[in-house]
Amino acid sequence: MEEDQLKWYAIHSRSRHEGVVFDGLRKKSIDAFLPKVEVMSRRKDRRKRILVPLLPGYLFVHTDLDPYHYWDIITTYGVVKIVGIKGKPVPVKQEEILSLQILNGTDRTVRNQAYMKRGDMIMIMEGSLKGLTGFYLRHKGKSDKVVVSIELLQRSLAIEIESWIVEKIN
Repeated sequence: MEEDQLKWYAIHSRSRHEGVVFDGLRKKSIDAFLPKVEVMSRRKDRRKRILVPLLPGYLFVHTDLDPYHYWDIITTYGVVKIVGIKGKPVPVKQEEILSLQILNGTDRTVRNQAYMKRGDMIMIMEGSLKGLTGFYLRHKGKSDKVVVSIELLQRSLAIEIESWIVEKIN
């Protein structure tokens, strides 16, 4: 299979079944990506850092989505659907997947937010999030708030970051 024929597709999973779906897809030899973020767990007796899904209810597959792969994906336990428009799967933009891959496993403060489509397109130029693209949201003291939007899922993630490492791109 040629790499240029493969595209990323978003998978909507049952609530709290992202890991089950991820494992099921991997067992079927399907290239799956479940972006996670490090957070502090809220236990009664202790606090501990754990990894949780960055986009609850969603993960991604890298495939050509031929009928065989389509069937393998949608019959995986916990899969609700392949995200698309009017029932037709639509690939996720490569830049959006690259941004999620940069965020994967980060311990930066990341919050899911309502989908936004305003502001300037920016890129983070230095640090562990270098290369991440998104929308500039606002200036707050010594930090800026950057929003990485995944248009197809109509979801956004807000990250507070130092203003000097953010640069506007066209």
